[in-house]
Amino acid sequence: MSSKTILFLAKPQAITPLFAQCKEAGVEAGLAETIRGALDFIEKKKPGVVFAYAMLPGVKLEDLLIHGQDDSSFPPVVVFTDRGSSGEAQRLMELGAKDYWLEPLSWEKIQAVIPSDEAPVPANEPQATAPPAGTGVKIIGQDASVRRVLALSRQVAPSKASVLISGESGTGKEMFARYLHQNSNRANAPFVAINCAALPEHLLESELFGHEKGSFTGAINRKLGKFELASGGTILLDEITEMDMGLQAKLLRVLQEGELDRVGGVETVKVDVRVLATTNRDIETTVKNKEFRQDLYFRLNVIPLKLPALNERGDDIMLLAQFFVDHYSKEYGLPRLAFSDAARAWLMGYDWPGNVRELQNLMERAVLLAGAGPIEEQHFLLDGDNWPLFDEEELQDETPSPGAPAADEASLHNALGGRDLPLSEIERIAILKRLEQTEGNRTQAADLLGISVRTLRNKISDYKKRGLTVP
Repeated sequence: MSSKTILFLAKPQAITPLFAQCKEAGVEAGLAETIRGALDFIEKKKPGVVFAYAMLPGVKLEDLLIHGQDDSSFPPVVVFTDRGSSGEAQRLMELGAKDYWLEPLSWEKIQAVIPSDEAPVPANEPQATAPPAGTGVKIIGQDASVRRVLALSRQVAPSKASVLISGESGTGKEMFARYLHQNSNRANAPFVAINCAALPEHLLESELFGHEKGSFTGAINRKLGKFELASGGTILLDEITEMDMGLQAKLLRVLQEGELDRVGGVETVKVDVRVLATTNRDIETTVKNKEFRQDLYFRLNVIPLKLPALNERGDDIMLLAQFFVDHYSKEYGLPRLAFSDAARAWLMGYDWPGNVRELQNLMERAVLLAGAGPIEEQHFLLDGDNWPLFDEEELQDETPSPGAPAADEASLHNALGGRDLPLSEIERIAILKRLEQTEGNRTQAADLLGISVRTLRNKISDYKKRGLTVP
């Protein structure tokens, strides 16, 4: 089994961006789209880890996992998905999956589980020197509320103190966590993140602390938990307030004593981990309601970071909007776009319930729909049912002939780069792109497009009536 070889069982577009990082790290990455192809690669290359997408059309991961149960040399399988469930996680892990992740699939996550050929560095020895302040993650913001949080983050980053990052959903809590890690003396060690709300209690305990072989049905091998994988580095406990009270007590022991017990284990394992936690709830209220342990709250809240909502950041709204527009204009091969006065007024007056994440999605949408620019208010597409850019006569006159294939990302670049498409065709391309991105999930696609599912369904029905290919 080679630690320098890994296999992806997934669609190419889902993992292509990771190949450059694999190559840079000296890791050979293979790709298969069928169980047979995966087994052939495993037999020939003997990869250290297999990363398998749970929703790959025509593929039953159970077949791969069952095959691995009879082979002690079979590589561990990490399942990843964009819309997982606790039931599926339990079923696949009982069949032998090493881990169950929710997307995005990042290089940091992959690197954390790739076996190492090198001897481990003792936990009491330094493993990294602090990088220059501000390297890595870039946080955009000039408002005083953000500058205060950044100043505090820089000051406490080199320490081992626990940090509790709170704020509304979409304010960038994980980004600040990565900023803390990359500006610490642990920057070259692992950064491991886990969503405490994504798994039921018994699976989350195994994810955090690991388990021994035979400790429960499906535990066919020893598994290291996230704390052991992050040893020497940083662990992020996302949505910490969703953790079960019983598991909170076990977490408290790890924070206080720096040691843990694997599920079903008899030996105590020492770990050296810097703990960061996030929550979008009022954690003090959860403590008062006895939904969260007070002693754990005090242990996590050594350094509190409260992130402001986007509607409290003043001119940062336009600063971030232009940043995202420039980013997506470059990504899609388009010239730099500006905002009209009406669009600026709308952006500054909107309440932003989804915060920075919502702003980012709206700016990508605006770049795709603005044509030659400037970006206008209607390009934000908040109410698709009343979007004034669609014209039925134009749809009939300008739509490509029946049988035209769905546009992929490359054709989208080329088409938009031509600058001469009617708005109706830009609409069609945007819809197809989102359907492809969400593997045909219309609810998710409609959410990304900012329109109702009913509107999306009507558009798709119209395309199909004209003989166009739609996922």
